Amino acid sequence: MSTQHFDAIVVGSGISGGWAAKELTEKGLKVLLLERGRNIEHIKDYVNATKEPWDYEHRGRPTQEMKDKHPVLQRDFVLNEETQGMWANEQENPYVEKKRFDWYRGYHVGGRSLLWGRQSYRLSQRDFEANLREGVAVDWPIRYEDMAPWYDYVERYAGIAGTREGLDHLPDGQFLPPVELNIVEKDVAARLKKAYGGKRLMINSRTANITQPKPEQGRVNCQYRNKCWLGCPFGAYFSTQSSTLPAAMKTGNLTLRPFSIVSQVLYDKDKKRARGVEVIDAETNQTYEFTANVIFLNASSFNSTWILMNSATDIWPGGLGSSSGELGHNVMDHHFRVGAGGVVEGFDDKYYYGRRPAGFYIPRFRNLGDEKRNYLRGFGYQGAASREGWDRNIAELGIGANLKNALAEPGAWTIGMTAFGEILPHHDNRIYLDRTVKDKWGLPVLAMDVEIRDNELAMRKDMLQDAVDMLEAAGVKNVRGSDWGYAPGMGIHEMGTARMGRDPKTSVLNGFNQVWDAPNVFVTDGAAMTSASCVNPSLTYMALTARAADYAVKELKKGNLK
Repeated sequence: MSTQHFDAIVVGSGISGGWAAKELTEKGLKVLLLERGRNIEHIKDYVNATKEPWDYEHRGRPTQEMKDKHPVLQRDFVLNEETQGMWANEQENPYVEKKRFDWYRGYHVGGRSLLWGRQSYRLSQRDFEANLREGVAVDWPIRYEDMAPWYDYVERYAGIAGTREGLDHLPDGQFLPPVELNIVEKDVAARLKKAYGGKRLMINSRTANITQPKPEQGRVNCQYRNKCWLGCPFGAYFSTQSSTLPAAMKTGNLTLRPFSIVSQVLYDKDKKRARGVEVIDAETNQTYEFTANVIFLNASSFNSTWILMNSATDIWPGGLGSSSGELGHNVMDHHFRVGAGGVVEGFDDKYYYGRRPAGFYIPRFRNLGDEKRNYLRGFGYQGAASREGWDRNIAELGIGANLKNALAEPGAWTIGMTAFGEILPHHDNRIYLDRTVKDKWGLPVLAMDVEIRDNELAMRKDMLQDAVDMLEAAGVKNVRGSDWGYAPGMGIHEMGTARMGRDPKTSVLNGFNQVWDAPNVFVTDGAAMTSASCVNPSLTYMALTARAADYAVKELKKGNLK
């Protein structure tokens, strides 16, 4: 078994792993970046980036063969010809559903940073204080003021388009000019603001699509193609490939190793430190050891937790970081797929140009101030307005020239929005190792035992009714509300399984994302989240990672991590 030493090892190359690699290399550390899947090179490997629907044999739709190979992915829109090959192979990487859990994984360099929705919002002081204030789970060990400078830092680098709104519960950031609302969205926003006296707002989405070029990163501003999930040849949206990986490579301090499955963290019980990781080569099955002074686990929430669970089991049966009894527990996501839509009249002579990569956002308005609902926390809405296209159904025109002519004209203006709600951390919502089931490499798999609870079910009633009420109040016609059903995992925001906290008896990580049981191991992906808020979490992962990397290097120089 060959062994090689580095200053730091980063496991996982997605949003947080890319940031860890950038920050650690730029601070002078020799870093090994391990990715369990294949390499995807920026631009060269974006094989579908310039294709149109007619370029696909099945016009982008999933085939029966694809559905058979991906029984989980086929449950939702993520399985399609356009992104085929960008999701984990479910036959090689199975998991056990004690209760339904839709786990959508991207095993390749860049991970889901190539596939994410790019919505980028800060957690607020209210979010960081909510658990303590309401007696839920444990208190965050940090507050907004700890994170604010790091939000500033990552926003400036990544490039977040948005508008400053002055809302305490949705803090402003370092924004590029926004992706503009279209004419109908602006009209509905004005009507909504008037109808609710400014207490409910429709604002520009805050999105990681640059609206001004970043030549220092080799990134060109957004071209309004709305093909972000296919990889952007312009580097217009933030991803590992377009931004953090080139920066890390530029230092000369990075070694990238794809096809490297980390099977465990190697733990020195005498020093009470990790000494490295064990890696299985995904192509050859050969085993390697790599040693380092610092290890960052950024393999995505559940995979980082899996690595901890499979490490140091001779000392802790539940794995490294399990001494609190919380490792693998407190699974969170964002529940959604409920909202409303309708028709907007009076704009038949108006259209729009390009394909925007974002729409509007309605910030949380429930359980703020003195209002108390029959549930805790709240939700926000994401949505857009557009004109119906050629695929609309015109019942009166079944075939022929009349149908062709009718579909050549834009259809009615419609507007729709979907709510994203916070899920509370529950100890009984958990993942654990099922050692009776093995993956392609003979490793145990995760079992999912997660469900939404009464708090979320009560919230969904408001998520539906409020959407209907707001659109009707804004003058939208034929408004229809819908709950399309939600299963845990569908939000693709899995969080919480190695939570931060103030006490090693009730949490896995401390306030700088260090594993209490091994302080030279840091976890800065979604596993670290102590609560979920209702906003998309990736910006927080970036800020937590940059903050932890800065701290790790300082502690390393002091000799505290060796």
